[in-house]
Amino acid sequence: MAKRDYYEVLGVQHNASDGELKKAYRRLAMKYHPDRNPGNAEAEQFKEAKEAYEVLSDSQKRAAYDQFGHAGVDPSIGGGHPGGAGFGDIFGDIFGDIFGGGGGRRGGRPARGPDLQYNLELNLEDAVRGTEARIRVPTMIGCEKCNGSGAKPGTSPTTCQTCNGQGQVRIQQGFFSIQQTCPHCRGKGQVIAESCITCNGQGRVRHTKTLSVKVPAGVDVGDQIRLAGEGEAGGGGIPPGDLYVQVAIKPHPIFVRDGDDLHCEMPLSFATAVVGGELEVPTLDGRANLKIPPETQTERVFRLRGKGVQNVRSRRVGDLYCKVSIETPVRLTKRQRELLMEFDSLTREGGGRHRPKEDSWTDKIRTFFDDLVT
Repeated sequence: MAKRDYYEVLGVQHNASDGELKKAYRRLAMKYHPDRNPGNAEAEQFKEAKEAYEVLSDSQKRAAYDQFGHAGVDPSIGGGHPGGAGFGDIFGDIFGDIFGGGGGRRGGRPARGPDLQYNLELNLEDAVRGTEARIRVPTMIGCEKCNGSGAKPGTSPTTCQTCNGQGQVRIQQGFFSIQQTCPHCRGKGQVIAESCITCNGQGRVRHTKTLSVKVPAGVDVGDQIRLAGEGEAGGGGIPPGDLYVQVAIKPHPIFVRDGDDLHCEMPLSFATAVVGGELEVPTLDGRANLKIPPETQTERVFRLRGKGVQNVRSRRVGDLYCKVSIETPVRLTKRQRELLMEFDSLTREGGGRHRPKEDSWTDKIRTFFDDLVT
């Protein structure tokens, strides 16, 4: 089956700008990507759109395509080949600057060094209130001896004569020109005659640095704090990347966090559950008194508004949910047992009025066995 014209696939004119190409591809990718259309045959159109964009977004491939059509970019006859970029790449280009991604690192030398990640474990109180933590991060920093150049002090790197400092060279194959990394400078664009003995020509050395991290109030598991420029330095004087501090929270002995809400379970005495009273409960702000109404059943949940966690983004404050668990008395004295048996006898005399659940349960059992007999 003959391939469709790439401009037709994207729905753009032949003189479309790079911005128009990207916008058209993004629209089609959002519509047809397999992750958004599982099992949908139309998602196959994503592959066609992806191939078209990869060719037309590359100035050299586009020129070859405009001149020779599909033959100019067919790998089977010496042309370029689509398939280098995926769904994430186009969105990485668009949103990379917003989320600290690698935008601007394509082709030639990288714009900055690698990013690093550090896992910071906090207790619940520090995560809720905010804190300042000191961390030690092993990394690579620019060599002070050669100022990150990699060259012996007193000398400097020189421009690579093979690629004229571009880091890439072109190889002509018939009608087509192929671009690849310069084999002499390995893409750096510069060569070093004499290497710095401190960093062995790498322009960076291993180092452990101590940093102070300001943790905002309300952070939760999985949140990241970005420290710009605190990542790993690149070789040859390239500035460092960023450090991403990943938040983890230790288990708490009392509270369980669920987003902006907190949950806890409190033991409740049998007598207080029956006649009511007050129960002192802990909160992250101190103690609070919870009113227990008479005839409270086990596992009832009480809500304390505004006693949860303040959201790190919206500043909304969650709630605290306390579930009571009625505690059965243990190690009773003879007198205590006698009183309980007397109490039990008195409540049985009242029938379902005092024990509505038990009375209902007894009826269900009786009906069950009657059905078995019949």
